[in-house]
Amino acid sequence: MLLAALAFAAPPAFAQPYPSKPVKIIAGFPPGGAADLLARVMADKLSTAMGQPFVVENRPGAGGTIGADAVAKATPDGYTLLLGVTASQTIAPAIYKSLPYDAAKDFRPVALVATIPVALVVNPSVPAHNARELVAVAKAAPAPMQFASSGNGAIPHLAGELFQLSQGVKLQHVPYKGAALAMSDLLSGRVQLMFDNLPTVLTHIRSGKLRALAIAGNKRARALPDLPTLAEAGVPNVEVGSWFGVLAPGGTPDAIVAVLSREVAKAVAADDAKARMEAMGAEPAFMPPEEFSKLIRAETDKWAKLVWATGAQAD
Repeated sequence: MLLAALAFAAPPAFAQPYPSKPVKIIAGFPPGGAADLLARVMADKLSTAMGQPFVVENRPGAGGTIGADAVAKATPDGYTLLLGVTASQTIAPAIYKSLPYDAAKDFRPVALVATIPVALVVNPSVPAHNARELVAVAKAAPAPMQFASSGNGAIPHLAGELFQLSQGVKLQHVPYKGAALAMSDLLSGRVQLMFDNLPTVLTHIRSGKLRALAIAGNKRARALPDLPTLAEAGVPNVEVGSWFGVLAPGGTPDAIVAVLSREVAKAVAADDAKARMEAMGAEPAFMPPEEFSKLIRAETDKWAKLVWATGAQAD
């Protein structure tokens, strides 16, 4: 009996430090979008730092909620993580009639990674060179101009809805399964305009294939310091932005969350990772679990009010 008691009291001899096998990072959007690009920056840095492969898996669809659901239902052992985004964690609870996960309870925030400005861009065939001209063109158009988005319920969708509501124009929303497909039709002129995360559009802005009219936030983007915000351009009341962070399934042990948060902080601060993020238009912005949790709660309240005001629906 004494030996049995000692066996139960002692830690298991076969316990292994975390991580002891490959870790999966799920991105809820297709390759080429901001979530995918940032997930790959994190995967590269964490693989090197932690001695195990961190592998990105894309599970696109439904504004990132398909990928989020996969993580919510995963074993909470630190081996399945989410590159979470504003849409899946804070917009989805308001815009979907029902979700297969509870955004507030089924995840443990690990760390904020970056914030990303949202840019208003148009196909060069659109006869508008600033945001106020676009409002005038939209109001004069015989049929609603079409705005693309990476999917119902994502930031580009809500930004377009807010633009319509605040400026009194009528646009037609055209949702796609990911930013890459939306961008293809915007570049070809099949749709006329789009609000999108800066990493997705920056190359096309710099090449002249798209015309950037403004940043839809409360400050200018570091990557395009000469591009005004919508408010500066005379189009007020359209302030949106995206954040991206690492989340684990609810119930993940504190020790694992602490290890991951510490390593993500180092990754975000590393010069090479910062350079990669800034080159794509992202702005590194680490937050530890407690602060990240507060941000998610505040953003959830904000987007619920916006969804109610615009009447936007994902279903």
